[in-house]
Amino acid sequence: ALKEWILLNHSLPDRIIVYRDGVGDGQLKMVVNYEVPQLLESFKGTSDDYSPRVTVVVVRKKCLPRFFTEVNEEQQNPSLGTVIDTEATRSEWYDFYLISQLARQGSVSPTYYNVVYDSSGLKPDHMQRLTYKMCHLYYNWPGVISVPAPCQYAKKLTFLVGQNLHREPSLQLAEKLFFL
Repeated sequence: ALKEWILLNHSLPDRIIVYRDGVGDGQLKMVVNYEVPQLLESFKGTSDDYSPRVTVVVVRKKCLPRFFTEVNEEQQNPSLGTVIDTEATRSEWYDFYLISQLARQGSVSPTYYNVVYDSSGLKPDHMQRLTYKMCHLYYNWPGVISVPAPCQYAKKLTFLVGQNLHREPSLQLAEKLFFL
């Protein structure tokens, strides 16, 4: 990905944000102790002195809490873009819940985000807004989705390869997102 970035932008990115999906509470230490150091080490393959600011965010769609707002003494789903980063979150973690999609029936299911590594220095408000905006960038759906677009593309690609191709996808598809 960095090689493609260099070809298109003629420089390396200063900041990299990774959204990591499919991690349970019991696997968070593995991500922090194994995956993050491996990711940071991989940057040295590009350039010995390259050290971007990095943020790694674990994304979880399936979470139990439900949030409501009270309007005229009635309980309603919160509006799109609502962030819950106090009270329901853990004080020792940099985490938040985000309501990024509508529920047509019943209560809306928030998505849980846990920033497990952060050297980028983004303010929590900026990280939350960026995450919400990334939920608008999935091209195969006209509305907002529950996870940032890179997570949805990764999920679709792994399903496509695992269920249909049974081999690595063609490199000609590397810059194409329409097939996902």
